Amino acid sequence: MALWKDANVGTIPAPTTPGVAPALAHPREPEKTNVASLSPEPARRPVQAPAPTPAHRHDPKESYMSSDLTIEGKIVGTGHIRIAGKFKGDVHVDGNVSLDSGARLEGHVKAHVVSVGGELIGNIENAKRVELLETGVINGDVKAGSLTVAAGSRMRGQVEFGYEGEGRAKAETKGFGNA
Repeated sequence: MALWKDANVGTIPAPTTPGVAPALAHPREPEKTNVASLSPEPARRPVQAPAPTPAHRHDPKESYMSSDLTIEGKIVGTGHIRIAGKFKGDVHVDGNVSLDSGARLEGHVKAHVVSVGGELIGNIENAKRVELLETGVINGDVKAGSLTVAAGSRMRGQVEFGYEGEGRAKAETKGFGNA
């Protein structure tokens, strides 16, 4: 006694080609064809190994403040920032700061590399390199490892450069019983 009704009972068998074994189809399995199924079941795909995860690179992204923006606040973080508009506040980034021609920044800047093509009103502290471009203006003090000044640029303030190691050594020993 069978538990299910055989759907193939009383049907005409499919013609066979000599030398080729006939394909047996089970009534509960769909026939394999070249046509995609319209059923909502997802098609079975071969299991692939996940793509190798790239090694973590320290490739900071650059944020951009467009020329038609005026922002007041504070910028702190990791990555590069390019300012083309007007910003009032301090900028402390673990990356580079670029001030485009026509831009204005009022505040203190701490970054690895500071490139000034616009106007900076404030101090630059502990930069590895400062580039004052020919359209750049700095009204403030600059402390950096190196300073590049282009012809035509302007600056008003004090400058210390080339003392990157000494300045940090003095800051570390300051206040430790030195009377």
